[in-house]
Amino acid sequence: MDQSRVPVLEALQAYRERGYTPFNPPGHRQGRGADPRVLEILGEAVFAADVISVNGLDDRLNRQGVIEEAQQLMAEAVGAEQAFFSTCGSSLSVKSAMLSVAGPHEKLIVPRHVHKSVISGLILSGVSPVWLSPHWDAERHLSHPPGVDEVRELFEAEPEAKGMLLVTPNDYGTCGDIAAIAEVCHEFGKPLIVDEAWGAHLPFHGDLPPWGMDANADVVVTSVHKSGAAVEQSSVFHMQGDLVDPNVLKAREDLLATTSPTSLVYATLDGWRRHMVQHGEGLLTAALALAHSTRAAINDLPGLRVMGEAEFLGEKLAKSLDPLKMVIDLTGLGISGYQAADWLREHQRVTVGLSDHRRVVAQFTHADDHRTAGILLDALGALVKAADEMQTPPPVDLPSPEDLQLETAMLPRDAFFAEVEQVGADQAIGRICAEMVTPYPPGAPAILPGEVITEEVVDYVRSGLNAGMQLPDPADSELKTFRVVARKP
Repeated sequence: MDQSRVPVLEALQAYRERGYTPFNPPGHRQGRGADPRVLEILGEAVFAADVISVNGLDDRLNRQGVIEEAQQLMAEAVGAEQAFFSTCGSSLSVKSAMLSVAGPHEKLIVPRHVHKSVISGLILSGVSPVWLSPHWDAERHLSHPPGVDEVRELFEAEPEAKGMLLVTPNDYGTCGDIAAIAEVCHEFGKPLIVDEAWGAHLPFHGDLPPWGMDANADVVVTSVHKSGAAVEQSSVFHMQGDLVDPNVLKAREDLLATTSPTSLVYATLDGWRRHMVQHGEGLLTAALALAHSTRAAINDLPGLRVMGEAEFLGEKLAKSLDPLKMVIDLTGLGISGYQAADWLREHQRVTVGLSDHRRVVAQFTHADDHRTAGILLDALGALVKAADEMQTPPPVDLPSPEDLQLETAMLPRDAFFAEVEQVGADQAIGRICAEMVTPYPPGAPAILPGEVITEEVVDYVRSGLNAGMQLPDPADSELKTFRVVARKP
């Protein structure tokens, strides 16, 4: 295929040039009806690019195949057999992939550190999760993708499992051995879904961790808005092989997706693909060199340490690491990641991604340059100087890996939709949780619907909340009470 083509952008340009007068959505009529005060901030171009797909970018019957051609170009660019665009982020894409492999009360192998979107998929579908323990690093209190031996053991113990879902890279940039895990899945005749939301850039440079399609995964979900250059909510799921029916996958996506997808997502996905095919290797080579030099400069700042291969790779840890993730350990400054993230935003106008009890994560992309790297270094230098004046952070009661593995007493769906009651934190211990309690980011729930609440995990999330952890899911934002399954009279 001609990878210089951008079917969505070409259709959008043709729509403008032909001067259509629409009497169908969107109601703003390419910005003519927008509040001038909104236009002043967003600009007219945003609205001018917001065109409905059916009878807009394409005709009433989609005879031009605009979106289909753009998806075919994407699939060819990354070495997939098929690709589907999603305008609702990878949260929708991963749910669609799960539902294409397993249905209500069927089993799916799922790592316990998955994103809350996967748990939402379990709740919506009624799929029965077979929990797979990730590689826990108890010293640093973070998790890495699980290993191949654990996957084999679970398939042997749960032969009726319909397939497996793997999360790699994670929010810290650590990656699992996709090829080895895919081989085990295929030995058992089961598909592997990879939630590679943080890995949209991986197909375009050989010095990055392996890309799921190259590693023989069956379905790979990517969030192009995270590490690519498309607008928020831009996601693609890619597939290959015959273990997942593409018609089933598309039907599941249709079940969950909006019927009013935005052309802004389609257009930026289309343009990003062309950009990466034509210039991605050079852009990512420059980004990797910049990340390497910036990592060294951060390590020269007193009290800061960029964690890397020495901390993350090895047996029972991770297989590989995305070097564009700067995982900055603040232990030497005596402050928390929550404090650092807030201070950097307020005082330096610098924002970071993940923050936890001892780290912040700054992610580099091909859009960064020496100017942005310099701003980050100056901000971190100022943080080092300011840290002495910051209050000692409240302690977080960090549970052991064993204490984080809670007993599952009900399916997530059954607990979430059960009759519930709100009880005090002390009274919640020993009860079945009916809600997600999710430190965000990274968005991996500490407590799931259907799990038995323990004192250790209650102490963890309540002390974390007091220290600055964000917990957006619980009904009681102060965690004085928890939502639990009501006891039968």
